[in-house]
Amino acid sequence: MGEKFRRKSPEEFLQSINKVQRGRLKIILGAVSGSGKTYHMLLEGNALKKKSIDVVVGIVSASDRPRTIEQIGQLERIPPIEWMENGVLKQDLDIEAIIKRNAEVVLVDALAHRNRPEASNKTRLDDVLTLMSYNISVITTINIYELEGVKEVAEKLLRVRVQVDHCVPDNTLAMADEVKLLDVTPEQILNRLQEDTIEQEQYEAKRKRQKLFRRDNLAVLRELSLRFLAGEVNDELDDYREQQGLIGPSGASERVLVSVQYHWNGSILIRRGQQIAKRLGGELYVVCLYSPNKKLSKEEETFRRSIKKLVHKVGGEFEERPLIREDVAEEIVSYATENSVTRIVIGQSKRSRWEEIIHGSIINKILRKTRNIDVFIVADRTEKNGERVIPAKWNDENSLNPYRRLSNQEVEEHIDKIRRGQLKVYIGAAPGVGKTYTMLREANELKRKGIDIIIGLLETHGREDTFEQIGTLELIPRKKIQYKNVMLEEMDTDAILKRNPEVVLVDELAHTNVPGSKYKKRYQDVEKILKSGITVISTMNIQHLESLNDSVEQITGVRVRETVPDRVLRMADEIELIDISPKGLQQRMLEGNIYAKEKVEQALNNFFKTGNLIALRELALREVADDVDERLESWERKRTLRGPWRKQEVIFVCVNLRLDSERLIRRGFRIAYRLKAQWFVAYVQDHSPLTEEEEKTIEKLKILTERLGGDFEMYETRHRRKVVGEVVQRLNEKNATQVIIGQSARKRVEEIIKGSVVQKLLRAVRHLDVLVVADHKPEIVEENKKRLLNPKDYGNP
Repeated sequence: MGEKFRRKSPEEFLQSINKVQRGRLKIILGAVSGSGKTYHMLLEGNALKKKSIDVVVGIVSASDRPRTIEQIGQLERIPPIEWMENGVLKQDLDIEAIIKRNAEVVLVDALAHRNRPEASNKTRLDDVLTLMSYNISVITTINIYELEGVKEVAEKLLRVRVQVDHCVPDNTLAMADEVKLLDVTPEQILNRLQEDTIEQEQYEAKRKRQKLFRRDNLAVLRELSLRFLAGEVNDELDDYREQQGLIGPSGASERVLVSVQYHWNGSILIRRGQQIAKRLGGELYVVCLYSPNKKLSKEEETFRRSIKKLVHKVGGEFEERPLIREDVAEEIVSYATENSVTRIVIGQSKRSRWEEIIHGSIINKILRKTRNIDVFIVADRTEKNGERVIPAKWNDENSLNPYRRLSNQEVEEHIDKIRRGQLKVYIGAAPGVGKTYTMLREANELKRKGIDIIIGLLETHGREDTFEQIGTLELIPRKKIQYKNVMLEEMDTDAILKRNPEVVLVDELAHTNVPGSKYKKRYQDVEKILKSGITVISTMNIQHLESLNDSVEQITGVRVRETVPDRVLRMADEIELIDISPKGLQQRMLEGNIYAKEKVEQALNNFFKTGNLIALRELALREVADDVDERLESWERKRTLRGPWRKQEVIFVCVNLRLDSERLIRRGFRIAYRLKAQWFVAYVQDHSPLTEEEEKTIEKLKILTERLGGDFEMYETRHRRKVVGEVVQRLNEKNATQVIIGQSARKRVEEIIKGSVVQKLLRAVRHLDVLVVADHKPEIVEENKKRLLNPKDYGNP
């Protein structure tokens, strides 16, 4: 509280003044050329001009499409400086003319541009920073692969050289006051390519040179854009969680190490490691430790080639490392410490309890040697009891036989699939991001192309700019339904079916219909319309997705009652994110473009708080990124790429009354949140009665679990030796796929004499994934550093 009233130092005061006098920077980010960045930049320029903001166009790429150039409209243009390089016409900003003109906002296309050699600034980014120093705000555009570090990642993922004029530093997005991602599906990009005959030759040349415009490559770049921006947003989200006491590990800084041998299960471990790294936004390392004195067999050589190829394919870093010491666990920990690894992925132990006591276990040794790295033990796919967490892609025997005659039911299903209309869904992080506006704009474009399109249900919420977008679109009158002496209106599904258009717009997919309607939810009306062969374009907010209900409540404190089942979103042919920064959305709110002005203050202090909007934005970015990932996996499967694929997960967190239990619960939430999984926290009471302090601790754990959206369950057993058996029974009942536990507090001798709950549990759940969460104690971190620097001083335990 005192910080609020502290007098600023002279340096801080000067920084505040400079910030006030500095122009704003807004970056419109796209996955690839043709995603509509310039078009949207000009749209924003015109929107600002309508609000009496002095806007000029500094530069618009000469290669832009006619429809984009039309958007310049009445905007004033500052002529660029033209120059030639290797026979190619290039354009630079006329900085002096723009500064002299002194507009409030300048539109600057293609930020990743290198200026002519004699220019005062080397790059367009330098030009932009110069303009901002003169208190001129800039709206600019960039592709994701034009960021230095991202270009390298993109080339590794695509396995093609990405041709760019110039790359900007990785921290460019961090410089911006606002970043807006234009999420465009590969289908849209390819459709634009086919329709744009003027640009056809240019795009064909790009396709031949870069191969970027293959559908799978476009999907990869799209996912990269979504996940990269989600990583940028993540820091803000962590700040919000810290304020709420819900801080967890940052996904952007995760490093996952997979330890493999040249064995048939190596690919399963790598695939699981890849999934974890991708979900956490982290880097993937794969290491194989080998004996330099032992020659590989022919079978091992085959697995070696296969593993190296797979690691390259999934974008990981592979290293073979000779065993210097006899202790494999020591080598793995040493490698992990060198590379700042946060999580080790390893296979289950095959040894029995007595074999582990006599010969030891690599897993147990790793757990004893380091307490600052999480250890993820992957389910044993050969176990027959229980479900495997990452099942391989099994082919249906019936689908392999092209001569098999289809049953009547299968014929009907095929016909229904062919007849079914397509579903496109616009998703936003919150109300007011522009979903309905964008849907209407697309509808008008489709109508201009001769598509029979109508409005089935529209909610403008009194927004004038949205209402203006209706234009000449046909609107189906709503059906009137009397409920409790009040006449209410709903979408007239029967009228839509009778009209039978090619495409219908249906706003707010998660809406609950008036009691007495034929269907309870609007998405059920949509399913009926789709089944009749009519394509539907719809909208929804991320908080209405059923599987994210608990997470949204934890973030916002609001339990969303109107939800859409995940299956509805999964059946969508296209999902597109309408992205806007929290600052941009709040500004729209203040301008009265979302709610009536009397409701603005209340909204900004509740659902539209900055922390909520940041969190919901990351949820939306990651949800759409996961959807892109699943579609990409589907395409890969069609191309016969085989391997383990993700399925719905159930997380089971095992806690005791130790101090680290709260951290285990937070980690369980973080993982469940990333995986969109159901999760439970379980405590087994092995003695009674509980002390007053123990009861308080349990209540505290329960409150924390419920705050985070999980289910806290307490079980009882009469004897401590039966704790593991009770846990195993319960997690099997819940169909758990992943168990999260803390590290054992017992020493090696105590574990041999008294046993270890961790080791007993690992032996009992070999059919499940197990995450042993690191015990981050500063003294142990320091000890591991010494162990790495002076390995001879540390013998085997």
